[in-house]
Amino acid sequence: MTPRILVVDDDSHIRDVICFALEKAGMATTVAQDGLQALDGFRQRPADLIVLDIGMPEMDGLEVCRQIRKSSEVPILFLSARDDEIDRILGLEIGGDDYVTKPFSPRELVARVNVILKRVRTGRAPARMADGSLSWGALSLDPAAHFVHFNGAELSLTAIEFAILRMLMARPRQVFSREQILGGAYGGAIHVSDRTIDSHIRNIRGKFAKAGCGNAIETVHGVGFRLGQCEASA
Repeated sequence: MTPRILVVDDDSHIRDVICFALEKAGMATTVAQDGLQALDGFRQRPADLIVLDIGMPEMDGLEVCRQIRKSSEVPILFLSARDDEIDRILGLEIGGDDYVTKPFSPRELVARVNVILKRVRTGRAPARMADGSLSWGALSLDPAAHFVHFNGAELSLTAIEFAILRMLMARPRQVFSREQILGGAYGGAIHVSDRTIDSHIRNIRGKFAKAGCGNAIETVHGVGFRLGQCEASA
């Protein structure tokens, strides 16, 4: 099926450039000129991916993303006129999949869109079973039984390690900051340091490595961590 992309930007020229490039690459596009229009349009007809400008009046792209993430894991590619690290990190933390700074190459934007869509087609969302368990690559997690299996072998995780893995696995495209992981795994306990989170991540990686998985958790430098592909090593 032809991927449908929702392009959201308050600059009509930029919308036209993006739509032309995406349609030339074989995709279908719809447009919105502000955040409210984007939310209305997405609710009426969900897209396969959203190209979303951050700097818009009334409702900016970050707030649009927050609203969409309440009900959907649709991939979001952020656009911004500023190469602002804070915007970039915040955008990834709240659920963005990638980030392109204006001015941008239409060819690069199309390439990034294709990469994200390929991830979605190859399983960039966890399979959720009727009993509440999650499956991702060769990894499965059963919250009720507190079991984690990789490639058929059970992994012994501590309660905190299990909580961290479950958090990452629930939203595998999202990059979680140390603060988010701390809040999710410890319930916001303020006496726990960032280094403690790093230690837990290191221990989880070590246990997966022994089971034959060297890509369980990815580091996004300057931002945080996200779930890796979790495939068995050849």
